[in-house]
Amino acid sequence: MQERQTNRRTSRRKTHHFEGIQILLYLWVSVIIFELFLRTQTESGFFNEGIFYSLLLSSALVFLFYLLSTFLPKKAKKVFLGFFLGFMTLLFASQLIYYKIFKTFYTVFSAKNGGQVLEFINDILFAMGKNALGLLLLFVPLLGYVLLSVKGKNLKTRYQHTWFERGFVGVLMILFFGSALLGINLGNQDVNSAYDLYYRNNYPVASVNKLGLLTSMRLDLQRTIFGFEQVLAPPPPKVEIPDVAEEPESPVNEGPEEEPAPVYEEQVADIDFEKLIAEETNENLKNMHVYFSERTPTKENEYTGMFEGYNLILITAEAYSHYAIDKELTPTLYKLANEGFRFTNFYNPIWGVSTSDGEYVATTGLIPKSGVWSMYKSGAISMPYAMGNQLRPLGYKTMAYHNHTYDYYERDISHPNLGYDYKGLGNGLNVRKTWPESDLEMMELTTDEYMKDEPFHAYYMTVSGHMRYDFNGNYIAYKNRDLVSHLPYGVGGKAYMATQIELDKALEHLLAKLEEYGVADKTLIAMSADHYPYGLEKADIDELAGHTVEENFELYKSSFILYAKGMEPVTIDRPVSSLDIIPTISNLMNTDFDSRLLMGVDMLSDAPPKVIFNDRSFITDVGSYNATKGVFTVNPGVTMTEEEKETYRKAVSSEIERQFYYSAMILDTDYYGKVLGK
Repeated sequence: MQERQTNRRTSRRKTHHFEGIQILLYLWVSVIIFELFLRTQTESGFFNEGIFYSLLLSSALVFLFYLLSTFLPKKAKKVFLGFFLGFMTLLFASQLIYYKIFKTFYTVFSAKNGGQVLEFINDILFAMGKNALGLLLLFVPLLGYVLLSVKGKNLKTRYQHTWFERGFVGVLMILFFGSALLGINLGNQDVNSAYDLYYRNNYPVASVNKLGLLTSMRLDLQRTIFGFEQVLAPPPPKVEIPDVAEEPESPVNEGPEEEPAPVYEEQVADIDFEKLIAEETNENLKNMHVYFSERTPTKENEYTGMFEGYNLILITAEAYSHYAIDKELTPTLYKLANEGFRFTNFYNPIWGVSTSDGEYVATTGLIPKSGVWSMYKSGAISMPYAMGNQLRPLGYKTMAYHNHTYDYYERDISHPNLGYDYKGLGNGLNVRKTWPESDLEMMELTTDEYMKDEPFHAYYMTVSGHMRYDFNGNYIAYKNRDLVSHLPYGVGGKAYMATQIELDKALEHLLAKLEEYGVADKTLIAMSADHYPYGLEKADIDELAGHTVEENFELYKSSFILYAKGMEPVTIDRPVSSLDIIPTISNLMNTDFDSRLLMGVDMLSDAPPKVIFNDRSFITDVGSYNATKGVFTVNPGVTMTEEEKETYRKAVSSEIERQFYYSAMILDTDYYGKVLGK
């Protein structure tokens, strides 16, 4: 009898080897659905090698967590796996909504500081409602798990796992993970490849597309905890970009002729790089000295010092675009855009932390570091080339204003460090707390503070142009609703134009106050956007443009206003971007700066133009490179062989990688403080 019972127990144990496969399959299929669904919701390509890598790597993670659960007591195992599935659900759901709002994915650093996002709770709820079906799909597996595991039998979470089963799952985990790593290492290693994103770079949108969300978040967490230094072989070689363009035209198509041509000086500071290199013991800093010493500086030009001694008003305008310029509807914008420097080929690339990174680029001339809030991080280092810090030592009164919560994105830390006396809502700027707040009201409350004290420099970060673009949840759009009712657009387009009318009114007031104080003819006004109006649906953008907007480059085309009363209009056709704003203004105002230490170039110089995008795409006077698709297209009139095209493209891409890397290193090492002093 005892022998029979023993045999029966042995037989029962043998049939239980893979009884837990049900819950494993359930979790596995759920995560695969999550990854595939998120791919369908982004603008990145769906069918590429990223499908296989994302599914293999995500599967390996599921196997790992399931394997860990097999060592837990029965009830704890059920809770552990439920927590795992719940966390996966919330992660994918929150990233989906974040992407729908900001067109990127949040990082671990942003998540740690995510409390501020609750200020946009109405926009979040609106996005959740608009994507309710998608969210429901993501929550179905979790709801199913709860229902099926109520009695502890349906998903077989309460039996004793065997070592054979654990070994089998462990082998699967290694097989899936190893296969993915093998493919990544043997495959393409170019910019935005799976290899590049796994080992070298940290670009969330491309990473999610090529590696999957779970792997992207795992890498980001790992890099946040242990640090991450971009892989770049030291010492940095100087890569010569082939001169393949036809005889270049002057970047300035209008203006007085030069005769005879003057000799222009290089725009560099007195830095003894040879001495720094010889004495430096830190290899990273030595490589930086080598890199910056080998960069080609820009030279002075006919516009150097054109506005020397002028007052300066610098504006980063929320979601401003050339679509907002209308002779009748926004006459001040029209005046400023057409009576100053006219940039026909200006771009506002979007970066990882949308508004804050866009502001960082426009005010520092540096590329943001991925994974952190670069503007906030800059508050702890020397930032001598921010216009506040350039002009304050020259006797300028320097003020900065933001008409939303003063410490949002930690501006109360970053902006004083940029050289400003800073005020925002809750910190001395008493605008009415609406959503969004009024740019006009901000101008009305601030202009008298500084215009009586020449010379002055005021910096504004506006908010009236903020999404969402409708007449229910947007106070500014509702305020100006009657002024756009006749426009041939849908609700989104009309509401967007209504928000830009408020910006136009603010600028109208600004010009009137400059006239009142008698300083209009000696004040330079510069204004760009933080990013394109991504709060609009693509159909709304197409409607505003009057045609289908190309999404790789044209989507980011915008307007840069650079105006002073009485100047002769000048048209600039070369490709330029917000990264070029600081060196351009510095040249016009003839301040002391080293052009080698900035990542943009003076838009009015003869330096080769280059518009850099966050995904490493670029536009030059030779052509454009779509890094996501790996396609380089030469401009009309440029003749190149396939070999010449690839040589040129690789040289430009190599330099762009170095610009990203060393721009981040400036932030990490306080490089300016080391070579220029505090």
